[in-house]
Amino acid sequence: MSSPSDERRYAGEGWTPRTKVGQAVLEGKITSLSEIFESGLRIKEAEIVKRLLPELKQEVLGVRIVQRQTESGEITRFSAVVAVGAPGWFGLGHAKAYQMRDAVDKATKVAMLNIVPVHLGCGSWECRCGRPHSVPYKLVGKAGSVRIEIIPGPRGLGLVADDTVKRLLALAGIQDAWTRSFGMTSTLLSKAQAVYNAFRTMHSGSDMRRFEG
Repeated sequence: MSSPSDERRYAGEGWTPRTKVGQAVLEGKITSLSEIFESGLRIKEAEIVKRLLPELKQEVLGVRIVQRQTESGEITRFSAVVAVGAPGWFGLGHAKAYQMRDAVDKATKVAMLNIVPVHLGCGSWECRCGRPHSVPYKLVGKAGSVRIEIIPGPRGLGLVADDTVKRLLALAGIQDAWTRSFGMTSTLLSKAQAVYNAFRTMHSGSDMRRFEG
């Protein structure tokens, strides 16, 4: 259970913007993330996302210990992969730190900075209800050796996917879809990046994002 201080920190309370976009958000001149993306602006402060998407959810996909041998001895760090999302939005982040909590916090911040819109719709020929419960058309994402296909599904189908992909699609607000995975799908980060890249194909003009923080 999160403490009141954690909730205030997550909501961006006491935030002092460092960018023009952040200042515009704080002053109420920008009231939605859609305005930022439609204007071609970059999000450089995680607090912008916290303030404009109060319903944003966080999913810690995995945390593992990373050890490296140096001349002075063995160095141990934590590596975290975190996804954030809300209906119509999705972000992914990966970060390392000496403390597990710090790794998760850093990865969450990176995920917020990487957030992109996800167009919801009903692209299934079996359904055609016109409601935003699935994806509007087939999406394909690649990362490393992993390739993932997200295929529109009819209402009531649910998410036909493994547990990790199912959690990611649900974060973005997708309720019904078929998926197919190829390659080394046991690699968590590559699988998550493939899903993220599938969403990014909806925005062909978007630039490449950094997953590492």
